[in-house]
Amino acid sequence: MIRPGESSADTLLNHRGIQRVPSDRIELFQLRQFIDGDLRTELIRLIEQDRRPSTLADAGEDRYFRTSETCDLDAGEPCVRALEDKLAALNGIDPAYGEPLQGQRYEVGQEFKPHCDYFNRGGTDWDKYCSVAGQRTWTFMIYLNDVEAGGATRFRVIGKTFQPEAGKLLCWNNRRPDGTENPATLHHGMKVRKGRKYVITKWYREKPWGW
Repeated sequence: MIRPGESSADTLLNHRGIQRVPSDRIELFQLRQFIDGDLRTELIRLIEQDRRPSTLADAGEDRYFRTSETCDLDAGEPCVRALEDKLAALNGIDPAYGEPLQGQRYEVGQEFKPHCDYFNRGGTDWDKYCSVAGQRTWTFMIYLNDVEAGGATRFRVIGKTFQPEAGKLLCWNNRRPDGTENPATLHHGMKVRKGRKYVITKWYREKPWGW
């Protein structure tokens, strides 16, 4: 039985066009043209309106580890509700287990160096971020625009790189089948070389969000 904060390969592969990356080390999928141009335009507008410098949990000394800008999207906006509905229909996850949708903007030279989306057990921010809703389970990420050059997402452990493509969704399970964190999900939001990149990210948790 699938837990409320979980999806599954079977659930995702029921949707036309979704593809699974052939690897026994990670559950990783892509789906092109997940959202249309009008929805992308509205989401980009919201990101531009409320963006701020991105931050990190358990931030180290590297001030340039994550150099993008971030926007927490208002759940009351019609375009945000529409995207939440599309994600729920795709992944079958109870929406109560989802973090609020977040948007990111990357200018030329900005990146998010190799990282995993789960929180480090015993890290300085573990209690702060995981005491209520637990660890992250799934990540769903959507490119909102084509990028002139750069801005790819590279999964280093499995040697797979995805180029930004307007409307394309990537999703992956941050854990192994036994429920432990999966280091093979290490990924790099590579530097934008020309143009600008907009991304939407949705994370899910082990327990209802509750913040």
